[in-house]
Amino acid sequence: MSWRRALLTAAGLLAFVYAAACVDVVLRARSAYNEGEKWLSWNERPELKKAHFDAILADQQAKLEKDRDAGRLTPAEFDKRLGLARFERDQQVSESSLKYAYVWFQTAAELFTPPESRWTAMSREKMKTTRELWKKELDAKKIPYQDYMLE
Repeated sequence: MSWRRALLTAAGLLAFVYAAACVDVVLRARSAYNEGEKWLSWNERPELKKAHFDAILADQQAKLEKDRDAGRLTPAEFDKRLGLARFERDQQVSESSLKYAYVWFQTAAELFTPPESRWTAMSREKMKTTRELWKKELDAKKIPYQDYMLE
């Protein structure tokens, strides 16, 4: 009788771990899909992207000012770190939103399956359209590329 109980317990634990892993992968796929959607929307409305990264810069600047005022940073260190934070913000704003959207959709479609979920299926579809938009963007900017470079 005890071996049956042990076998049922092991089977139950195995089923629980498998189900928990499946739920985790589906939730990760959903999160990656939503991140791709955010970047795709930023392509259509770049002012939202700039506002997002401006808010991050404002938070960083406030922390740096607090450290400077507390004497943990010299004025020269403050200027250097603030300049670096501004440079990073400018780089992030200038990056292609379509490139990041494609990568997030690709992540959802390729890394977070199996199990197949609606998020992975939608990501596969969005990958196709986003890739074409990204190619058009590169062509418009006259940036040379080969298809394998976009993977």
